[in-house]
This record gives sequence, structure tokens and C-alpha cells, in this order.
Amino acid sequence: MTKSWDRDAPGVMELPSGALVRGRGLRHPVPSGPGPTFAVALLGKEPPPADWETRWIRWPDFRLPADPAHFRTVLAEVLRRAPEERVELACGGGIGRTGTALACLVVLDGVPPAEAVDYVRRHYHGHAVETPWQRRFVRNFRPEPAGGSTGPGTPPKAR
Repeated sequence: MTKSWDRDAPGVMELPSGALVRGRGLRHPVPSGPGPTFAVALLGKEPPPADWETRWIRWPDFRLPADPAHFRTVLAEVLRRAPEERVELACGGGIGRTGTALACLVVLDGVPPAEAVDYVRRHYHGHAVETPWQRRFVRNFRPEPAGGSTGPGTPPKAR
């Protein structure tokens, strides 16, 4: 088991479940202290190699994820790993794409989509989720994929 983040460290946000994740801007210096054990790079082009395990979500600046299904799969992995690992979500500036990803993550963790942007703005950054289409993406994000399936080839959950 890896120790999680220090809850008072820069960029660290507590999810409703109590798990900690860190958001940050890759254009800024790496914060002091331990690095992530698992990171998600939210960038328009593939990130350079890192000293930790990384997943790349192709996501141009001020836009939306190019592959929403892949984005959802990676967020599910973040949610699964965050209670016991130092998980980081990061884009160039650490506000728009990172804030949008964090807002979708809190939806997966139980916050209603209509409240997720406010949650992230209160607990991470006051200007998170920068564009109207990013806010709309969060409002339309659901805890389960459309149709209730959990992935390709998986039957819908019984209701």
C-alpha cells in the first residue's frame, strides 16, 4: 500500500468518499514532497515519459476529451486507486481540463452532476472548469455510461 497525499498539500482535493487526489498544472514546477504513483495527463499531445505510471487522455486545451469512453474508463481507475495511492490529474494550467476531470470524478464518487462544478470550485480551485462546454460536459456526465452498461460487451446492470 502506498501512502496517499497529505491533505494540506497544494492542489490536493478530498473526494466525498474521503479519498485524496491532486490536480496540478504541468507548466508549473512540480510541488515539493512525494510525487504521484499514478497520473493522468489531460493534454492535446502525448506527454513525455515520467517517473510514475501515467495514462494519457487526448484533450486539447479549452476543449473536451477526444474519446469520452476512454476518459470514463481512466476516471474509474483513478477512483479505484485514489484511496491507497497518490493519484494526480494534470493539464497545462491545472484549471480547465483538470477541473473538468475532477468534476466528473466527483460525479462518479456520488455528487450530482449539477453540483459537481461548484464542489470542485470550493475544494480545488475557484476558476476550475473554464468553458461553457466544459460545464455542460460535467452537467451531462453520469455515474454510469449511457444505456447503463459498464463497458463494451457488458450487459446493462439490473435496475
